[in-house]
Amino acid sequence: MQHATSAITTIVNNTTDQALQSIGDKIIQGKRISFDEGVLLYEKAPLPFVGALANWVREQRHGNKTYFNRNFHIEPTNVCVFSCKFCSYSRLYAHKEEGWELSIDDMLNIVKKYDGQPVTEVHIVGGVHPKLNMQFFLETIQAIKNHRPDLHIKGFTPVELDYMFRKAKLTVEEGMKMLHDAGLQSLPGGGAEIFHPEVRSVICDDKVNAEGWLHIHKAAHDLGMHSNATMLYGHVEKYWHRVDHMERLRQMQDETKGFNTFIPLKFRNKGNDMSNIAESTVIEDMKVYAIARLYMDNFPHIKAYWPMLGRQNAQLSLSFGVNDIDGTIDDSTKIYAMAGSEEQTPSMNTEELVTLIKQVKRQPIERDTVYNEIKDYSEVSLI
Repeated sequence: MQHATSAITTIVNNTTDQALQSIGDKIIQGKRISFDEGVLLYEKAPLPFVGALANWVREQRHGNKTYFNRNFHIEPTNVCVFSCKFCSYSRLYAHKEEGWELSIDDMLNIVKKYDGQPVTEVHIVGGVHPKLNMQFFLETIQAIKNHRPDLHIKGFTPVELDYMFRKAKLTVEEGMKMLHDAGLQSLPGGGAEIFHPEVRSVICDDKVNAEGWLHIHKAAHDLGMHSNATMLYGHVEKYWHRVDHMERLRQMQDETKGFNTFIPLKFRNKGNDMSNIAESTVIEDMKVYAIARLYMDNFPHIKAYWPMLGRQNAQLSLSFGVNDIDGTIDDSTKIYAMAGSEEQTPSMNTEELVTLIKQVKRQPIERDTVYNEIKDYSEVSLI
């Protein structure tokens, strides 16, 4: 560790830009960087500079450990009452014949496919269907819990929850408690996009706003639930919008300490209303991850969602501050494939994930949803 600190200090000291050198010194000293410094990193810092710093922070916190879990997704419906410009997945309710909706039995049958397999998490997210109400989802959660009590249920974005609660005439706190009591254990990070209203008014004007998103996650944290947070980048936002987004999350984390993971999500331009916007480069992608690791100092983990990035870029991200690459997925999500992501059939078994991590000299650690370590695969041969 001392050698690593000496090496990163040399990199920072060799920087001719005094402002960047000052930011680097703060990071090495464990001090928080400011909003303006976050923007400056985006505007002026070369990728090798932020990458080296982010990798140093990652290794100070986690060494070479890289986490994954065994999970699968259930998507109850792709029919949605909202019309987000970037979405390639949902079908408006007016065109619902192009969509699907699953019954409780359908979803329970998906869970039963994994009976006897060592999966630890089911991830439930989908569109906002006007017919699928609070009672429907309470019964779904209860059915899954009754069938497999050990399976961690992570489900529903604030977009789904806000609609669910309003329709049921419940406060956020009442609704979250009912779902938690039924068996919902944590929230994913989706629906955050970019918080600032300048951006939201362009890309997702009709769904829950930043304050609503944060309110729902705070209510979950107040119940002792953990959650994740995302940021959709690479579309119409400016650098300062990204930092504003991270700042709001960082402030809530100071208060609640309920977030596990920050997940930057790359905008994909296939099959949506923003197909005229070019996708970000790999260099920009890695810079986003690196700055996230430097700015989100109170978030334990930074995750790269491998089905969206592709396997090789997910490997690359492990040198830019990332210490988690999500899970096995098991070809059970269509959300990014429909937007033109690198992985059209997103499924990796445990052996493939472990090999992916080992190929870049990292230590594969299977975790559960809240980052309890289940198994260290660094010395395990799966061949």
